[in-house]
Amino acid sequence: MKYFIDLTNNKVLIIAAIAWFVAGVLKVLVELRVNKKLTISRVMGAGGMPSSHTSTVIALAIALLYYAGPESFEFAIAVIFAIIVIHDAVGVRLETGKQAKVLNTIMFETEAFKELDFEQQLKEYVGHTPFQALVGAIVGIVVSIVMILILK
Repeated sequence: MKYFIDLTNNKVLIIAAIAWFVAGVLKVLVELRVNKKLTISRVMGAGGMPSSHTSTVIALAIALLYYAGPESFEFAIAVIFAIIVIHDAVGVRLETGKQAKVLNTIMFETEAFKELDFEQQLKEYVGHTPFQALVGAIVGIVVSIVMILILK
């Protein structure tokens, strides 16, 4: 029980989790505004606006900067982790989504593939544009600063 209580008192973890949740809620609201449909699953979904991956790792890094300091190994790990995650989101996963879109078009719109039984489309929204990552970073910065002030 003490372990769970210790986790719930971890300010860095709380800040990162709240940044992730806020970005997820914003994804739902953006989806509602743009596509006129309420898709609650967007909270947990990959891709979309803003990048919850980016908001989470940026909030994590800022929280560690504040609580552990710029010279700490925790902050250093968080910065490297953030660089890798953001690079992956706007690089590898964005390209994967583009490839999935092409493959879905081939599989579902090309006569040669219509006789094959594909169960479902490949996920096309797995990565982020640089702008989505930038907005995610802004969400992470704002959430971390607000939460640091609240949790003081």
